[in-house]
Amino acid sequence: MRAYFIRRLLLIPPTLIGISIVVFAISRLAPGGPVEQAILEAQSVGDLNGGGSRSGSMAISEEQEQILLEYYGFDKPMWQAYLIWLGNILQGDFGESFRYGESTWPLIQSKFPISLFYGLVSLVLTYAVCIPLGILKAIKHRTWIDNGSSILVFIGYAVPGYALGALLLLFFAARRDWFPMGGFVSWEHENLMPWGVFTNPAALLSVIHHAVLPLVCYMVGSFAVTTLLMKNNLMENLAADYIRTAVSKGVGFRQAVVKHALRNSLIPIATTFGQNIAILVSGSFLIERIFDIDGIGLLGFQSVLDRDFNVVMGIAMLSSLLLLVGNVLSDLIVAVVDPRIRFE
Repeated sequence: MRAYFIRRLLLIPPTLIGISIVVFAISRLAPGGPVEQAILEAQSVGDLNGGGSRSGSMAISEEQEQILLEYYGFDKPMWQAYLIWLGNILQGDFGESFRYGESTWPLIQSKFPISLFYGLVSLVLTYAVCIPLGILKAIKHRTWIDNGSSILVFIGYAVPGYALGALLLLFFAARRDWFPMGGFVSWEHENLMPWGVFTNPAALLSVIHHAVLPLVCYMVGSFAVTTLLMKNNLMENLAADYIRTAVSKGVGFRQAVVKHALRNSLIPIATTFGQNIAILVSGSFLIERIFDIDGIGLLGFQSVLDRDFNVVMGIAMLSSLLLLVGNVLSDLIVAVVDPRIRFE
């Protein structure tokens, strides 16, 4: 089994290279890049100044356009530009953000604690609530507890997180004024960003107050999936022969559920753990957009709109790396939960 995980880890670098090639090609071929935006901005200035010549309509000369192409790295063939970018990445240089005018990696690092906070809390709350609820629904199948909770679960699953976020803001923030309209922390604690808010009690309370509505939106989608997955797998195991045999030999029903059926029912949930790892960082750009949370999701959304390719590539590589590592961790967790599994 050790050899299997070593092979999986060795496959991560070539997989990342393949992902980077695809994302890099799409970013280069997509219209409206930084050069085009610079030309449009210069053209709008030229139109305001009343320029009528060719240079006025273009707002820049051919020499200036060539300087822009060289500055943004668009003067070279795509394969050559990719090799230069890859070489810089291997040296820890993710390039400079066209929009913010600063290095890409420190910019991503500054947003990391915010997305990590929401990702970790939503992940812990989802598993802490959904697993016990799924167990209860399986044991109380077709009772009022099961039916009533199923209605709430399916309603939550049917409502997108960003749509629910808009409704929550309208009712609980704008009308009732119970929660803030958005942001990660109140303005008087912004000087403690990013890590200082977790060491200051007043700032931490402000973070929790701001986080209630976004966390509801983060959990609403995965809440239904995890709950029903837990319930269905536990019911399947409770109907298996080994559970009936254990009960017939005198094992109590509670002990049969906790010590036998539950462990096997956790295997499918363990396989989805890797997908949740990427969410810890990437977040949800729509939810962050609605609640004005300055995390990596919102940064990625704005970077796509602004064609800030270096930031887009940096976030894509970080999310892909976490997803690949998470998949390996999922296999490891499955092997721990189910001793019958032996990866070869």
